[in-house]
Amino acid sequence: MKVFRYSKWDGTQEAFSLDADQALDALGDLMMHGLSPRDAMDHMRQYGFDLAGQDFRVMGTQELMDELRKAARDLLDRYNMDQATQSQEQLFERMADLEAEALKREHGYESRAMNDFLERRHSDAERLSERIEKFDGYQFQDEEAAEIYEALKGELERMKQLEDFLKQAGRHFQGPEAADYDRAQEIREQFEALQQTMQALQRGELDKIDPQMMRQWAGEQGGRSLIILRDLEDRMREQGYLRTGENSDELTPRAMRRIGAHALASVYSSLRKARPGSHETQERGAGLPRPDESRPYRFGDALNIDVVKSVMNGLKRLSGDAISQDGLRLEVDDLEVREMDFSTQTTTVLLLDLSWSMSFQGRFPAAKRVALAMDQLIRTQFPRDHFFVVGFSTRARELRGPELLEIDWDPGDPFTNLQEGLMEAERLIVKHPSPSPQVLVITDGQPTAYFTDQGELHAEWPSSYGGISPRAVAQTLKQVQRITRRGITINTFMLHDSPELVGFVERMTEVNRGRALFTDPAHLGSYVMVDHLASRQKKRR
Repeated sequence: MKVFRYSKWDGTQEAFSLDADQALDALGDLMMHGLSPRDAMDHMRQYGFDLAGQDFRVMGTQELMDELRKAARDLLDRYNMDQATQSQEQLFERMADLEAEALKREHGYESRAMNDFLERRHSDAERLSERIEKFDGYQFQDEEAAEIYEALKGELERMKQLEDFLKQAGRHFQGPEAADYDRAQEIREQFEALQQTMQALQRGELDKIDPQMMRQWAGEQGGRSLIILRDLEDRMREQGYLRTGENSDELTPRAMRRIGAHALASVYSSLRKARPGSHETQERGAGLPRPDESRPYRFGDALNIDVVKSVMNGLKRLSGDAISQDGLRLEVDDLEVREMDFSTQTTTVLLLDLSWSMSFQGRFPAAKRVALAMDQLIRTQFPRDHFFVVGFSTRARELRGPELLEIDWDPGDPFTNLQEGLMEAERLIVKHPSPSPQVLVITDGQPTAYFTDQGELHAEWPSSYGGISPRAVAQTLKQVQRITRRGITINTFMLHDSPELVGFVERMTEVNRGRALFTDPAHLGSYVMVDHLASRQKKRR
């Protein structure tokens, strides 16, 4: 017989442990904005994050801190400490009165014993705890007074703590409810625990915080959030997503693959009903069978016979008695051939605008997510293809692996050197030739930087507001012509509808015969993915 034990949640049960996959998805979303893994992790701890697929938000340390401040403010607004030590002072006075009466009866008012007592009772000590300490070693004559003194002495350390607390914070308690001694001690302990917890949050020492106390102050969500934040890094390491690099923590290849898959899912989900298959073409290429699709043989078809279905057709045509001793004889009408998809290798270069204007309106995170999604799509669905990402602002450079994942727009760099981006794309395509090379450009501005025919780099502001940079445009169009002569198609996705950008892109498409689409960041992924797949699929011969 199994015995099940139930207990109240104390903030440590595994039921509220963190799903590392969900945490990595949230971290990947932050890295779309250019944060490093360590910066993204710190951001998640500080500001919290949503758990995908769950109706739950993990509160960050800032939100938890706000809840603690609110709990402290509630105490300040509810209580006042004017009478916090009154009951203990009354006990002290009763003790003194009883002892004075006993001394008067036994020794008289003018006795040495009375003088010693009065000196202790009326000392210049300001604090009650100090006045109590004056009777240390005193031999009481009254039995009840001695009992009261022992009780006060036993409470001495806590009384000192309360006196220190009242000196520091007592004036801030301005509420309508007077706290007696016992309640004041409870408030002190709770207030000090709040302060210690806030300090631990500020230092990032989450393992020193009691989840049950956090639950008391910040509710169920706060207690659960603390556990998730506390275990965040350990869970990521245990799952094999995070490791220690040379200079800082870094993501493992496994984590980068998942982030790419997550990016792909976010921009590709609307297309999943449309089977991507292979890249169909009328040209010669590798023929790949469709495992579940076949049709009756027609004269002239290649003999890609589906043996199983052909034999089944023969068996259906004949009864068992009709099969000869030599076995089943198939007829032409029994034959079925497999449907084939003919594929071709392609080379794609995605040009990603990194200029400062891409930081506006969520343009860059959307573009970066598309770059990662395209990389994941081609590596997993079309592994024979070549895919490269080139970032460009004033200069252009290829972005590889972890660099693509951590890349951010170039702060303070306002220039756009599409010409060098196209040069780099041409170099990569020439190095990795294919029958169907293409360049995908994601940008929000016209060219404003270029290389002269002599190889000198120039930056050129637009001639006026709403104008163009004529020399940058001219040199960029020369590069478009060179790429076009190599049979490379350029498809451009504009994230801004400024007249100068639209005018430039129209001139570029006239030269190259590629396509140009205007879209907003929210729909960029769908546009790029649809265009990429549609441009690669042709009718099967």
